[in-house]
Amino acid sequence: MVKEVNQKHIWSQYIAELIGTFFLVFFGCGAVILHQLQPGAMESFAIPIVFGGIVATMIYATGHISGAHFNPAVTLAFFAAKKFPAYRVPGYVMSQILGAVLASFFHLLIWGPAHSFGTTGLSVSLGVGLGLEVILSFALMFVIMAVATDSRAVGEAAGIAIGTTVTLCAFIGGPLTGASMNPARSLGPALLSGSFDQLWVYLVFPVVGTVLAALVYDRIRCYSEEHGDFGCC
Repeated sequence: MVKEVNQKHIWSQYIAELIGTFFLVFFGCGAVILHQLQPGAMESFAIPIVFGGIVATMIYATGHISGAHFNPAVTLAFFAAKKFPAYRVPGYVMSQILGAVLASFFHLLIWGPAHSFGTTGLSVSLGVGLGLEVILSFALMFVIMAVATDSRAVGEAAGIAIGTTVTLCAFIGGPLTGASMNPARSLGPALLSGSFDQLWVYLVFPVVGTVLAALVYDRIRCYSEEHGDFGCC
């Protein structure tokens, strides 16, 4: 009976990750598409706010169910920092990718194919773009580690902190790289648009940034046997 309950709980987490990632891409990339097709209805400055807002909202909606990763790079970073079990990684990643693809499919149904689907691409040199995606992803994961794994942080503010970080990263990185920070967010639109030229950048370098951030935060969090999870500061 215990095994059945646990399995049911795992499927609940997968569904929560699918739903959260779906709405991240549906609203976030939907804002990009709307700006492209109807600039008067969606100003460019509002796009980062939409991305940050939906991330914050879905964290409060599903964080207590799945942890609200919505991002394969975040899941892999938690795993790298030994905060997430290996057996749950494939299910989370597949759920996130499926959610992103479904959202882009609904964009196709709503607006047809005559738009970018919110795909990410570089408007800077390759080297600068790679560095930016690492930096932006590092910033996002550093904040996530602080509010999700450190008992000193104010847990109730997690959605606000993470959503604000996404917004800030999108304001700076959006015009330069699309500020993906999320392989699923880039993969869904790419699959529906058929645009794969620079996709590898967004599959690899957000993971580099998040894993580095998770390991760095875990190193500096001041954990010790003497002070436990409460730190030494």
